[in-house]
Parts: sequence; structure tokens; C-alpha cells
Amino acid sequence: MSGVRIAPRSGVAFRLEKGEYLDVIDPDGGQVSDLLAFNADDVREVLSNGRTFDYEETIRLSTGNRLWSNRSNPMLTIVEDTVGSHDFLLTPCSEDTFRHFYPDKPVHRGCFGNLAEALAPFGVEKDAIPCAFNVFMNVPVDQATGKLEVLPPTSKAGDRLRLRAEMDLVIGLTACSAYASNGGTFKPIDYRVVPEGGVAGFGELEV
Repeated sequence: MSGVRIAPRSGVAFRLEKGEYLDVIDPDGGQVSDLLAFNADDVREVLSNGRTFDYEETIRLSTGNRLWSNRSNPMLTIVEDTVGSHDFLLTPCSEDTFRHFYPDKPVHRGCFGNLAEALAPFGVEKDAIPCAFNVFMNVPVDQATGKLEVLPPTSKAGDRLRLRAEMDLVIGLTACSAYASNGGTFKPIDYRVVPEGGVAGFGELEV
């Protein structure tokens, strides 16, 4: 089945209809993808980490969990997950992120800038961009202190996540730009949209 490749340190936005499936694939391994979702009929309804943690009662989201909106509606259901390690705590990297964490590196607009540009044609303003669901991101939480650590992703080449749309959506998706999140390297992310009923298996992805 054919798919789309997101170039390193870039992002895209597209519609995903209710009942369709979205496959997010790490073709080379060790690469994070920031995912956002908005109600296609009213982009003020947006993916919410707080509502998701509340209703799913876990911060370790994987197969069977749903991602909820700020209006307490399910937006996406995780149907298959070959990694089981994703983050929904940290915001998309931005120019400010690079100035704060990487003062010796060139400033990059990051996932926030890439998402803002990609989502603008759908009527999403920069200030409406929430915390992203960071696919494949490895952020352990110290149980004693609560301290967060950003470690390289555990995803291997070909690992993937499949989600089902529970409403008509606008999706924002990136190949993440931050050094720590991706183990110091930047690689592409592949994705494909699978029609309702076309979910026999992941199969081969041609890009």
C-alpha cells in the first residue's frame, strides 16, 4: 500500500475521515513524530492530553486506549502499536525550545513552527496548537522524584502505530526536529491513510 514520506524536520496536515485509519511508521528507527488532531467541522475542538489522562487513567497510552478532545469526545483510538512507548506530556519543540535546551545549536522552528505552517490553511492559529501526542517518544518519569527524562526512542526500523478516527479530523504530523527526542539524529516519518475496512494488516509501505 502506498504512503507519504515526511522529510526530516518537517511537517504536514491533512484530513482523516471518521472510520479511516492512520498508520504512522518509523522507516529507519529512532525517530519521533508529533501528532495533533482537530475536529474538521470545528477546529476549536482539539486533542487534549489532560482529558485523555483523565478518562484513560494512564499516561502509558497504547493499544486499546483512546485520545480525547478538550470537549470530552474520543478523537482517535489506538488499534495497533508495535512500540508501546509514546509521550503525551511534552509540548512540540519550537524556537524557544532550541534557545532553552540547545544554546550551542542553530535555532530551528521545530515541530511547533512546522505544525503552525501546515495547519494554517485549515484555520488553526498558532495559539491553538496544544500539547502533541508524541509518537515513539521515550520520556520516562522517575517514580520517586517525578523528574522527566528525554531518552532516544526505542522504535526500530518499520515500527508503527495505527489509529482509527472517531470523528472527521484534521491531522497535523511531523518528523520531529529536537536533538534529544531523536537521539541526536533526524530521519523521516512515513504515514498512510487506510480506508474503513481496509485493515487486514500493515503490509508493505511504498513511498
